Amino acid sequence: MNQLGQTTQFNLGNANTGAMQTGIASREAEEVKMAIFLAKQFPRNIIEAENKIKESCKRISLASTAIYSYQRGKGNKVEGPSIRLAEVLAQNWGNMQYGIKELENKNGESTMMAYCWDMENNVKQEKIFTVKHVRDTSKYGKQKLEQERDIYEATASSASRRLRACILGVIPGDVVEMAVEQCNQTMRGQSDVPLKDRIKGAVEHFGKQYGVTQEMIENKFGYNAEAFTEYTLAELTKINTSLKDGMSVADDWFEKPKKKSSALVEGFKNEVNG
Repeated sequence: MNQLGQTTQFNLGNANTGAMQTGIASREAEEVKMAIFLAKQFPRNIIEAENKIKESCKRISLASTAIYSYQRGKGNKVEGPSIRLAEVLAQNWGNMQYGIKELENKNGESTMMAYCWDMENNVKQEKIFTVKHVRDTSKYGKQKLEQERDIYEATASSASRRLRACILGVIPGDVVEMAVEQCNQTMRGQSDVPLKDRIKGAVEHFGKQYGVTQEMIENKFGYNAEAFTEYTLAELTKINTSLKDGMSVADDWFEKPKKKSSALVEGFKNEVNG
């Protein structure tokens, strides 16, 4: 476990005896003491930390996934830093301990904890929550998860959103705003790949990953893909980040095209109504 970085812990079932858990707790307590001591001995240089964050946000690979976006009601859009950006903020801000832990696993659900602790200023946020071992599907409804991998993915996905909230609750708000603005500037910058090719790749990605067609994307923005701009591509990138982080689902963004009735069916309807 990296006390100045991220920690992810999951229960090992029956293998965790009382003695083992006591030993782990004792070891963690000592590691926390050492982390606090080091944070006091080597306090962060705020200017240096901010510069590191800015430089990180100049990378296209980060900036393209740094902002999530989702719709709330009709005509209202919510944007914010993604879990990817939150982790970069914590790593570069320094003297931070953050992560997720599985506290309990029984009766088809996991009790989880997400936390972030500024060891230097002794500011901490944590969230304890329950994740049921089920997956919602549009075709089959709720499905019970049996495989360890499926359970891990479900709990980790839910925990990442809480971890993001914890980190952003500890990092100063002006630092977060600076990082978001730098990422937006990076996205507005030039790219070696032509815009047409990047748009084509984005449309293909949405079709393959989420079953969203080009027609559905065009209907959302109100114009054909040939007229898409850098801004449109940036919006699609934010939506993709939101979908990937589990902040929303494809149906929140795109309307499925209505099925058109055949001429035979329409003729039959007219005869009945006539």
